[in-house]
Amino acid sequence: MNFQQLRIIREAVRQDYNLTEVANALYTSQPGVSKHIKDMEDELGVEIFIRRGKRLLGLTDPGKELVGVVERMLLDAQNLHRIADQFSGKETGNLVIATTHTQARYILPTVIKQFREDFPRVHLVLHQGSPQEIVQLLQEGKADIGIATESIAGVPELASFACYEWQHAVIVPQGHPLAELPALTLEAIAQYPIITYHEGFTGRANIDRRFSEAGLATDIVLSAIDADVIKTYVETGLGIGIIAEMAFNPARDAGLELLPTGDLFVTNTTRLALRRGRFLRSFAYRFIENFIPGLSEEVIAKQLKVEADG
Repeated sequence: MNFQQLRIIREAVRQDYNLTEVANALYTSQPGVSKHIKDMEDELGVEIFIRRGKRLLGLTDPGKELVGVVERMLLDAQNLHRIADQFSGKETGNLVIATTHTQARYILPTVIKQFREDFPRVHLVLHQGSPQEIVQLLQEGKADIGIATESIAGVPELASFACYEWQHAVIVPQGHPLAELPALTLEAIAQYPIITYHEGFTGRANIDRRFSEAGLATDIVLSAIDADVIKTYVETGLGIGIIAEMAFNPARDAGLELLPTGDLFVTNTTRLALRRGRFLRSFAYRFIENFIPGLSEEVIAKQLKVEADG
């Protein structure tokens, strides 16, 4: 048994049992993938995959048990290197953060600036993606830290921590009729074409839910993952915008007006997630503590620990 065999078993599950995709992901050949799988099955004395001819269809019962062990073995192999780096006394390495555009653009700059001042020899990698992509990067061990509002809570392999709460707000061009109202209502907002976030991003589900609960139909004329894009099209007069309140900057968005929505929309919670069982370098803990003041290394480590019984 070797690590390449373990990687192939894990990748076969990730690639939905498509051996061509497994070979591409691991930069090897399909015949080589098939041979490694067969060699491992022969060594263990069990079939790992259900087959139809040469095609893999899924995992056998032994295979389902084995995959969890394979994941832990590969994770522990990564941890060995991180532990060695930690105790070598060198504050060098990579810190990979997966997050959404909103977090990367409006929330993280000050935290990252402070981190760079504290750890100038650590290379920061910032992956921007959807909440689902962030979860996948964490699960696959390709990111150390994930930050998003959707999707990351409730994933068994991840430990997540509340970061901060935020509200949606309406943006309109200067002089828009909505700005003249003494108080915004959902009914008033629904009278205009709306530009807001794409489904699955930045609290969009909460926006849709509130209009649905009020029995109001909305005309979503454009959706985007980027608040800057939403603001651009609001400026053109295409519609009114609903964005995260933190994405509005009066100095930069001089042609627009922000209209707070009070309790019209539910409060959203951004969370930080980590892969359970993954060893974190000390500088990763410092980043988290800067981002979530009061969250100690001890509390984080306790949540990350994987119990021996699974």
